[in-house]
Amino acid sequence: MTELKLRKDAARNRARLLEAGREVFAQRGLDATLNDVAHHAGVGVGTAYRRFANKEDLIDAIRCQQDSELEAILNEALAMDDAWDALVLYLEKSLALHVRDRGMAELLTGRRVRPEMHDQSRNRLAPLVNRVAERARDAGVIRADATGTDLIFLQIACISIGNVVQNGPEIEERNDARDLYRRYLWVMLDGLTPQRGDTAPLPVQALTTAQLHTLLRGPITADNSHAMGSNANGRP
Repeated sequence: MTELKLRKDAARNRARLLEAGREVFAQRGLDATLNDVAHHAGVGVGTAYRRFANKEDLIDAIRCQQDSELEAILNEALAMDDAWDALVLYLEKSLALHVRDRGMAELLTGRRVRPEMHDQSRNRLAPLVNRVAERARDAGVIRADATGTDLIFLQIACISIGNVVQNGPEIEERNDARDLYRRYLWVMLDGLTPQRGDTAPLPVQALTTAQLHTLLRGPITADNSHAMGSNANGRP
């Protein structure tokens, strides 16, 4: 087999593993193993470990893909003339990516990623999220004390609602239950909108961007170290 053929096969297998990883982690969460992903991709376990040294490397690669998708959504929002429409587009589209993706939801609602990967995501996306919030504040379409970190927590709340529905039993006569999170998104959007007359100050100050990402980045402790997967001997 020629070197070019080997490179093409390696690239093809990597792409298959990335696609399979997204599907497996979305359905089963991050406790799924690299072996599970290899089986779903239809490749050998050895092939999977040649492309990704461990499960965390695969999760990082998937997170990079998802960050690119979020970056595109944010840039689309920032290109819009109407600041309110931009805010809604960002929240609707980003939640549509996350809310039915169990693995991504775990990352956003407390499952730890490797700190360097979190920092990369923060540096790439946080300025854009803050800009969406800033434009909406400047246009007077959201409260003067609303911040970009508020938008992140709003999404975490909606994702938690989505997880309750997704992981629960099927609700009879409600084929729209999977979209229930959107009801509460709009309840929260109404809460961001300035009311007529004086708006009561919020009882707790928003976290700064740095504080939010310190919280989400978090140290690896005994309680959450499982999120980093097994060691080399365990081969997740």
